[in-house]
Amino acid sequence: MKLVTVAGIDEYATRSTSPEPQFMIDLTEQTKKDLDDPQMIVGLQGARLLQALIYSLRPNLVLEIGTFSGYSSISMAAALPPNGRVISCDINHRHVAIARRNIEASGHADRITVELGPALDTIERLDGPFDFVFMDADKTQYLDYFEALLPKLGRHAMIAADNTLWNGDVMDESIVDIEVKKLREFNAAVSADPRVTSVLLTIRDGITLIWPNSSTTR
Repeated sequence: MKLVTVAGIDEYATRSTSPEPQFMIDLTEQTKKDLDDPQMIVGLQGARLLQALIYSLRPNLVLEIGTFSGYSSISMAAALPPNGRVISCDINHRHVAIARRNIEASGHADRITVELGPALDTIERLDGPFDFVFMDADKTQYLDYFEALLPKLGRHAMIAADNTLWNGDVMDESIVDIEVKKLREFNAAVSADPRVTSVLLTIRDGITLIWPNSSTTR
């Protein structure tokens, strides 16, 4: 991952963030052995941000789009209020199998459900309302996810979309990779959408926070 801030600042921010428990360190190391692209884990800073948002919002129902090895699901579940739960979805059979194993070992299995299948199908099938959504799956479908989610958001809900800076490539118009193009479209569409308010944070690879204006929530 290329830095999008000054050299060394990301490492300093990580060192200045509350450390993760040993279980999550072990999960990260095991993910490196089990799966390709282990950098897909949201990481310490991202996990602590998700926990801060959940601590503030106190959601009853969290939807995660993109489970991978379960790191972010477990992180969010650890911060939930007593009646909160996480529904996570992933299209990859191997990801789901590994995530379920990790979730079972985490002590939070009673609060996390992992759904196998296309995220748009899962969103359509679930009633909601979703109080918090973490989007971290196929970047080419971010706008589709956003449109499907908006009518199912609860009052005071929030969406957090990961990787919206994509190594800084979204700023370079000469890069025409499909994921970069779709993320540019997503960033432009969300920031101009009168139904929501958004802010793109330069944490790790970019996390965009989106919350609906009151007239668009359930």
